[in-house]
Amino acid sequence: MTSAARFVLALAWRESRASVRRLAWLMVAVSAGVAALVSIDSFSANLQRSVQEQARGVLGADLVLGSGNAFSPRAEALLQELRARAGETRLARVARFAGMAYVPRTSGSRLVQVTAVEDGYPFYGVITTDPPQAWAQVAKGGGVLVDPSLLTALDARVGDVLALGEARLPIAGTVLDVPGDVGLRSAMGPRVFMALGDLQQAGLLEFGARARYEAYLQVGGGARPDTLANRYRGLFSAERVSVRTVAEDRESMGESLARLSRYLGLLALVALLLGGLGVASAVHVLVKRKLDTVAVLRCLGASSSRLFAVYLLQAAAMGLGGSVLGAAIGVVVQTVLPKLLGDFLPVDVRFALSWPSILAGLGMGVWVALLFALWPLLAVRRVSPLVLLRRAYEDEPSPDRDPLRAVVAGGLVASVVLLSVLQAPDTRTGLVFAAGIGAALAVFALAALGLTRTVRRFFPSEWPYVWRQGLANLYRPANQTSAVVLALGFGAFLLGVVVVLQGNLLRDLRVDAAEDRPNMVLFDIQPDQREPLEAALRADGHPVMATAPIVPMRIAAVKGRAVAHLLATHPGRREDVPARWALRREYRSTYRDDIRTSELTAAGEHWAPGSWRGGAGEGAVPISVEVDLADDLRVGVG
Repeated sequence: MTSAARFVLALAWRESRASVRRLAWLMVAVSAGVAALVSIDSFSANLQRSVQEQARGVLGADLVLGSGNAFSPRAEALLQELRARAGETRLARVARFAGMAYVPRTSGSRLVQVTAVEDGYPFYGVITTDPPQAWAQVAKGGGVLVDPSLLTALDARVGDVLALGEARLPIAGTVLDVPGDVGLRSAMGPRVFMALGDLQQAGLLEFGARARYEAYLQVGGGARPDTLANRYRGLFSAERVSVRTVAEDRESMGESLARLSRYLGLLALVALLLGGLGVASAVHVLVKRKLDTVAVLRCLGASSSRLFAVYLLQAAAMGLGGSVLGAAIGVVVQTVLPKLLGDFLPVDVRFALSWPSILAGLGMGVWVALLFALWPLLAVRRVSPLVLLRRAYEDEPSPDRDPLRAVVAGGLVASVVLLSVLQAPDTRTGLVFAAGIGAALAVFALAALGLTRTVRRFFPSEWPYVWRQGLANLYRPANQTSAVVLALGFGAFLLGVVVVLQGNLLRDLRVDAAEDRPNMVLFDIQPDQREPLEAALRADGHPVMATAPIVPMRIAAVKGRAVAHLLATHPGRREDVPARWALRREYRSTYRDDIRTSELTAAGEHWAPGSWRGGAGEGAVPISVEVDLADDLRVGVG
């Protein structure tokens, strides 16, 4: 080791011992941002790994066929053909629908989500129940399993009889965990599980009933589910039957969860940049306090470059220490996240150290600490030995004319852009995010400059001493106005973004935000029930805001081309072919002569009231289509 290196290390160590309390703030400023980055990135890595490992258990089979209607004879024939081609396969059918559950003993009723299964479902994954063996018993028939919340809502207990349509089935236990299910699904109603064989006596799936019919297949004999899916997808699509495989589910879940993790990572990056501003402020104060020491050392022969290296080494060491502390905190935090978010995740996240995430957090922490410390440290290179004699009469050294100032500024900008792009879901989002950060910092810097100049220009000389001293410190030499305004403004910016996003999401989801919006919707009201029901509601003081007829429909043809033909001959996505989802789905259509205040005619003209009535035999009936749906169907006016 050269004498210069030994000098730098020795002086850095001595200076650190004398300034340990101030340098500790530098560590704390970095550690918070690194902790957020490491915890989010590590949790994301563990989540992605868990998706890869548990995708088969989440789907419950190798191949799943699904339809909004009972399988047609053609679809059944294709299913049997697929099984014959695959060789050894196991099949289990599932029906899902919403219904009303009723407990005669307590007279409690509740809207529930019913899942009727055949014995053997699921082929992968374990459904946890209480008592433990209840799932195997219920799948064979003669009972139901329910969510624990349903027992509370109906004031019921295990052993009570649950009425579903015409069926009367005992509650055999509760379901504690279903692979792939998330807690948000039960927000639409508690879950009830029953045997598919018990559905016939319930009488719930008659003509017009809404249900999802699925066929789960476990493929054996060396057959590849993806190959089978690609071979039969177009044929099943013509029958309005979708095909899902483990690989597709794994890819879909992975993309969605990765996108969410990236957006959370952007918030963590803001926290790290906020820590960088704290580093800059701490180093700025440290440099101001060390000007006399630097000047003395210059008088003793130390070069400005060596002294600059001393304090830069201190900043790097403290940045590394803060990053290590933050990484340790992040690892601890990410062990807690699976427990906090378990109800919202489709898989059970297993904890494992993610070294790439930890090393990335350490690197980003040290890099941000060094970059933000460089800006105030440039002043050390401009300290003259004569500062000891002239300090009372001259301004403190300024790096304004230092050519390295432009290099450091460019490095800061480039680093913020690069880190934003790396953390963002895509390059465009990263660039927009970096631009937003730059714009916010520019606004805060201008606000700080405006504050100091305004106070200096209109200084209240007749105010009390305490006020005058406090305001004067905003523009006096060695002031921290810019650093404090940037730090506080950036922190408020981060919190404001989170609060605004939360408010926007909650406002869009609220159904009772205004007096002219309903907070209860009644479905399936027959024509002869409408007037008595409205009279009863008004008698109880509940105004009826609006009524609307709903007719379930499916599209039969588009521009003279049959949907079955389109689905069978165009399995891929093409610009001249309607989107497959728009062709397969069932629509809830309505009819009326007027448009509502929330609607706007984007193209074409509205029909004359009553002109469409009775026109079905004379030609096409005029309709209106929502803008995005028209785009997906590749249709326009006429």
